[in-house]
Amino acid sequence: MNGHLTTHALDTVAGRGASGLRVELRRDGYTLADLTLDERGRGTLSEALETGGYELVFHLADYHRGQGAALSEPPFLGEVVIAFGVADPNAHYHVPIVFSPNAYSTYRGG
Repeated sequence: MNGHLTTHALDTVAGRGASGLRVELRRDGYTLADLTLDERGRGTLSEALETGGYELVFHLADYHRGQGAALSEPPFLGEVVIAFGVADPNAHYHVPIVFSPNAYSTYRGG
């Protein structure tokens, strides 16, 4: 059984999942996946993981601008990069993010 990687993004300003948020999965400088989150702010980024380091890149400024938010230039949070490690490639890794234009929080979910 292969592990997989999912995410869920919650927009605290709107009070809902971040539908339309662009998220990239990178490893060793290469983009492995580039997707737009669904209507609930969820997405699957990989169905086959390997042991090692990865990065999730959340394009928050583009998302907020698309929602009509007025941001400074440059924005306080343009892209948020979450670097994380996969120790067990057969496990499910869920990396959610809760965010606003000026803050974010993340953790390993289940």
